[in-house]
Amino acid sequence: MKKLNRSRIQELFAAIAAGQRLYIPADNKGQAQFLPWVEGLEMTGALNTVRSAKDLFFPQTEELIGFQVKGREIQLQEIRDPGEPFVVFGVRACDAASFAILDQVFLSEPADTFYEARRNHGTVVTLACGRPEETCFCTVFGIDPAVPGGDVSGWFAGEALYLQAATEKGEALLASLPMLEDADDAAVQAEQEKIRTVLEKLPLKDLNLTGFDGEHLMEKFNSPAWASLSESCLGCGTCTFVCPTCQCYDIRDFDTGHGVRRFRCWDSCMYSDFTMMAHGTNRPTQLERFRQRFMHKLVYFPADHEGVYGCVGCGRCLTRCPISMNIVKVAKTLGEGAK
Repeated sequence: MKKLNRSRIQELFAAIAAGQRLYIPADNKGQAQFLPWVEGLEMTGALNTVRSAKDLFFPQTEELIGFQVKGREIQLQEIRDPGEPFVVFGVRACDAASFAILDQVFLSEPADTFYEARRNHGTVVTLACGRPEETCFCTVFGIDPAVPGGDVSGWFAGEALYLQAATEKGEALLASLPMLEDADDAAVQAEQEKIRTVLEKLPLKDLNLTGFDGEHLMEKFNSPAWASLSESCLGCGTCTFVCPTCQCYDIRDFDTGHGVRRFRCWDSCMYSDFTMMAHGTNRPTQLERFRQRFMHKLVYFPADHEGVYGCVGCGRCLTRCPISMNIVKVAKTLGEGAK
């Protein structure tokens, strides 16, 4: 266990940034997001960023490859950035847990080499949630915000920041920071108890997911409740864009006049043109698209991944949906014992 006085946090950031790019959660035009650290940039006071740290490993838009067409010849142009080591500081436990879900998608064979390179280059420093909010329900999925995970786990306790490495990347990072002092874990244990006391008071801590599994797939799929649940959905896709575990994307080619560039960009199963093909789309109604999103999170994904749900309880969809429809309402409406 290492520690540093809270007043020296900017010194810590400068030391990390001297060796590799550093991202921290900071306020930008009234919203918290992960930004490249520059001297003087302060951490946000918000519990979580509007969009998750997923952006740093699976960016909203990325260029994949270029083409030069000359007659009948096509020349491929490797455009990808070879990548440089980076550190993302201040990731919460829910977002850290989302990486394991994304890994199952992008690192299964054949591995997505763009995502894989960023995961190999990135070091994740997490922070425990000292003030969990009422919209948080990560504990429902077995996540402990008092033990946030990542390559390095961090806790603010009293006037100090405590850091503990959990991986070789984490150990290498802490070893490169001479301002850190050795410390015992007494203050961290006390902070963890405070966090868990708050967690026991959160309104969503007892959300029941019994029955959301492959054994009850058709029962959930055919529930008449989907009609009323989806009735007001705008299909705006906000829930998918703030979600740390959504992984749908589209690939588009653009003729620049000097060649063709292929891009990958996030897509949403809530959009009417999602997976559109020559014959149309396989989910022509908003009800079907709405059902697909939540069935994937709560039924399809755990059925295919040994019970691991496609949600980490970060609460972003609860705070951002313009009609206040979210995964918690769906789970309560379709859950065991629901009428």
